[in-house]
Amino acid sequence: MVGNGMAGVRTIEELLKVAPDLYDITIFGAEPHPNYNRILLSPVLAGEQQLPEIVLNDWDWYEQHGITLHAGCTVTHVDRQRRLVQATRANGQTISAPYDRLVLATGSVPFMLPIPGAQLDGVLAYRDIADTQAMIDAAAHQRHAVVIGGGLLGLEAANGLMRRGMQVTVVHAGEWLMERQLDATAGRMLQASLAARGMRFLMQARTQALLDDGAGRVCAVRFEDGSEVPAELVVMCVGIRPNTQLAERMRLHVDRGIVVNDTLQTTTDARIYAVGECVAHRGVAYGLVAPLFEQGRVAANHLAELGIGRYTGSQTSTKLKVTGIDLFSAGDFQGGEGTESLVLSDPGSGLYKKLVLKDGKLVGACLYGNAVDGGWYFRLLCEGRPVGDIRNALLFGQSNIGEGGHAGQSHAASLPDDAEICGCNGVTKGTICRAIRDKGLFTLQEVRRHTKASASCGSCTGLVQQILVATVGGDHSTTPAAQPLCNCTQHGHQAVRGAIRTHRLLSKEEVFAFLEWSTPDGCPTCRPAINYYLISTWPKEARDDPQSRAINERSHANIQKDGSYSVVPRMWGGETSAAELRRIADVVDKYRIPAVKVTGGQRIDLLGVKKEDLQAVWRDIGMPSGHAYAKGLRTVKTCVGSEWCRFGTQDSSQLGRDLERALWRMYAPHKVKLAVSGCPRNCAESGIKDVGVIGVDSGWEIHIAGNGGIKTEVAHFFTKVKTAQEVLEVAGAFLQLYREEGWYLERTTHYVARVGLEHVKRQVLQDAAHRQALWQRLQFALDGEPDPWFEGEQAQVDARQFIPIAVA
Repeated sequence: MVGNGMAGVRTIEELLKVAPDLYDITIFGAEPHPNYNRILLSPVLAGEQQLPEIVLNDWDWYEQHGITLHAGCTVTHVDRQRRLVQATRANGQTISAPYDRLVLATGSVPFMLPIPGAQLDGVLAYRDIADTQAMIDAAAHQRHAVVIGGGLLGLEAANGLMRRGMQVTVVHAGEWLMERQLDATAGRMLQASLAARGMRFLMQARTQALLDDGAGRVCAVRFEDGSEVPAELVVMCVGIRPNTQLAERMRLHVDRGIVVNDTLQTTTDARIYAVGECVAHRGVAYGLVAPLFEQGRVAANHLAELGIGRYTGSQTSTKLKVTGIDLFSAGDFQGGEGTESLVLSDPGSGLYKKLVLKDGKLVGACLYGNAVDGGWYFRLLCEGRPVGDIRNALLFGQSNIGEGGHAGQSHAASLPDDAEICGCNGVTKGTICRAIRDKGLFTLQEVRRHTKASASCGSCTGLVQQILVATVGGDHSTTPAAQPLCNCTQHGHQAVRGAIRTHRLLSKEEVFAFLEWSTPDGCPTCRPAINYYLISTWPKEARDDPQSRAINERSHANIQKDGSYSVVPRMWGGETSAAELRRIADVVDKYRIPAVKVTGGQRIDLLGVKKEDLQAVWRDIGMPSGHAYAKGLRTVKTCVGSEWCRFGTQDSSQLGRDLERALWRMYAPHKVKLAVSGCPRNCAESGIKDVGVIGVDSGWEIHIAGNGGIKTEVAHFFTKVKTAQEVLEVAGAFLQLYREEGWYLERTTHYVARVGLEHVKRQVLQDAAHRQALWQRLQFALDGEPDPWFEGEQAQVDARQFIPIAVA
């Protein structure tokens, strides 16, 4: 096979399923990498994933299946008479391989505008790992970027470069963005949303030339009207073309792609097959993953000599997530003569839906902001069924038609087994259900590993989770949700929280009695959870029970493996003073503390403190508790921001201090970390925090539910606000919602995965009164919360624990 991309290797995977021993397989790949997921290059560019994470088939996979892979090797000639492939490595070494059957999976090549300056350094396409790495390298040293092309790839490139700290201008020749996937209204809504995040646009602009800085590097872009914009990096995302150069040299029939029949054999040579973006089938070249994988299945069937299966073309839909915004389109979504359109538009909530009808049937759909019903509309479109009987409710989705609600498992249960769930990987509901039952799968990660459903763009993740719920019950986003809180009860976390709120239970004894706990005093697992649920549900009414907390929270310091303790004083937003540093140094000397460490959260950690010295260390340092031991707010990490940094757009240091002072006494289901970056360069790593704030020219972006722990989770873009006060209110409201709804020891990333990002947005963003009420409830709960270092009696710190035990 020539080509080691997604479509080609999927063909080999399908072949191995049905005829694993029929062929000795050799693959030539021009890139020096194993097969990887090209769709996920955008998260790599944005810093959300690393290159090893997007590999689909690692080096071991080829070896395990006896496949010879020549990576970094370009095929230069194919002798069809002798059936021999000749290739050249980067070092000039030549390789030959004979074939009985040949598969061409050469993909596509990016189109580069034929304008002056297109060959300058700093002018790139965006197609592979090398392009992605070149952009990452450029973003580390350059300031201004121009992306030519306002399609999906161009916007993803622009977003990634912005996340890397560059100032990005998108140049687009059309009237609106993504005109092939969106109508004018949705395209302009997308532009407004991206502009609010700091992305700049030049619409209906035609590039005339790229200007040279005199040293062979691009420095600016000039347009036909004579205007110019600075550009130290130019990325062209203006389309792709089937890569047919090799096929043309082989004298195969090429017409807008390698021409194939319904068995994916080339029309010139029956021994040669072609799949993927290089193919023209019935005059159509496909660029989406789903039809290419469908081609791979048919080709594999015929390579296996089974002689069944035909590829007759694909009805395509586009379901995308562009910089966190869900989009869907299918069919004739533009409309026109003889059609009528049903439209639901709510720009304030970022929602838009357009359905196009013709002769009483759905012929097109365009969704912006919420694409949950996209699959259902696509099935209606493909089936061609009349929709007159459901016309009045059609705009409001499947859950309003009585055909299964998309909000939960009823929708998943209503789908037929042949319904395609994951368009990227061509995985049907039946395949997922069989894998769940036959292999005993219980979590989303297990389903991804065994079926690849939701493992590519992730837009079908919610539906896969619903199928899990419908198939085996409970919530299975990460771990079993219906699991009892502990061995003392059959009640789960949600039931316990609900009982405490509904029946106004104010003590653990009342909880144990009301819920008929099997152990009168509970156990070390349930007591801390119930204590947290009580004080977070009824602040200032339910009494905190220090003995129901973990050892660290009883001592208000982190116990270390040798039995000593770690003390971390709080430094507001990571800032300190000479006086504080002197006190810390004096304490280290006075109490012979063996280690002093600067933490990743911009604090100073004193390691190896004896337990009997803890109270004296707290007193002598004279700084507030850093709560490094607590299920609560740990740190607010900041960069220096506009106060000092030449790249800074906002005062991140001040906002970090304000956030920390507002939230520092807050207990939560688990530890909480915040970060504030003063510009999109994101030096404070705001993208992997429970709440991350990033300064942009026009205000602040807020991201939520990130995690930099054992398994890194990139935070979700939540909203953009103009003022620091709005950041405080939105961040505080989200954290209070998490405090009220989160399960004990559940991080924000797992909480949001469980309840859904849309639920959080409804509670915090779409209901201003509820947001303010959440913020006020948090302030009420934190008001007067004691500092255990200096208000020990009020905090119920048991001082007896610090008295050393006398040894006879």
